[in-house]
Amino acid sequence: MVNVAILGFGTVGSGVAEVLTKNGGLIDQRVDDLVRLKYILDVRDFPDSPYQERFVKDFAVIENDPEVDIVVETIGGAKIALDFTTRALKAGKSVVTSNKELVATHGYDLLQLAHEHGVSYLFEASVGGGIPILRPLTSCLAANELNQVTGILNGTTNYILTRMIRAGLTFEQALKEAQDNGYAEKDPTADVDGHDACRKICILAALAFGEHVYPDQVPTEGIRGVTLEDVAYADSRGYKIKLLGRAIRQPQGKVCAFVAPHLVPADNPLAGVEDVFNAIAVNGNAIGDVMFYGRGAGKLPTASAVVADVIDIAKDLKKDRRNSWGPGSKELVVSSDIITSRWYVRAQVPMDQARLACGEIQPLARSGAPAGEVAFLTASMTEPQVRDKLKGMEVDSLFRVLD
Repeated sequence: MVNVAILGFGTVGSGVAEVLTKNGGLIDQRVDDLVRLKYILDVRDFPDSPYQERFVKDFAVIENDPEVDIVVETIGGAKIALDFTTRALKAGKSVVTSNKELVATHGYDLLQLAHEHGVSYLFEASVGGGIPILRPLTSCLAANELNQVTGILNGTTNYILTRMIRAGLTFEQALKEAQDNGYAEKDPTADVDGHDACRKICILAALAFGEHVYPDQVPTEGIRGVTLEDVAYADSRGYKIKLLGRAIRQPQGKVCAFVAPHLVPADNPLAGVEDVFNAIAVNGNAIGDVMFYGRGAGKLPTASAVVADVIDIAKDLKKDRRNSWGPGSKELVVSSDIITSRWYVRAQVPMDQARLACGEIQPLARSGAPAGEVAFLTASMTEPQVRDKLKGMEVDSLFRVLD
């Protein structure tokens, strides 16, 4: 028998309990053993829960029980979760998590600790919710040298942008609607300011390129600055505005990673990804371009990915899954300033002045534009170059174009 303990009984933790019990017979067949939920750790009381007899409030009960084989961490954050994960691994228990903050910040150390104690640390659900992406990067695409990973990695921001584009809602109106529908937290900072997408692109970059990329190495811009004016100008040329996380291989094993709004052309599959859906596009030197698409969050989609990791471990508790990467370094990640692209500019300046400053440009138009407002696409250049050309202008918006 393989015994499982869940840490945290929130949205994901309760979903994991539901999947483990509802699909228990199917899981047993696929593992060729009995997989059973033994404990649920939470400081709160759940008197009406069908799992009432499994609740404990002291992690030491789980830590010191030799019958617990797998710990599922769904607490979130990088403090208590780090402590409990470290203790579980040292106690010889494999750990499965959906905690992208913990993996992005401490993944290398935890993977090393798991290896030292002959157990596994898996985190498929930390990126893309129920979308299978991390295991394909290291197994299905293992024959490739990966060149680039680009993704819509946050369902909340994608929902907000979709509602701005389709319904003409302002950012503030779309955010409130997302909160009312349960897609955004009361404090939406991690989503709308890009921190969630940043953590996810760190994990993707580490798996794709083999070295730990830390969140503080990744320049991150969210969507608070995107306006309906920008949406209209982008639409006039067949573009959609999307928040993208990108990780790009550079010479000498370096990595460039960043998160920012982009204008995405309509013929790019990422342009059609709407509402709370996520999509991750991967380019490899043998496979070319592939894309993974699906629900990036939600109780059961995320729980599905968590339980898939549980099943993988339960099939062979002592298997070395070689799920690791290098420690990374300050020199590993290079600035996004070296990446050339076309740029979308909205500014308060005469068009003739814009042409004089930026050279070859592509003017954009929208109905109702006030006098003095211009928008255009530049030729391909780096961010320092475009900022230098725009020096002295009153610039309202500046976004990359995904070519």
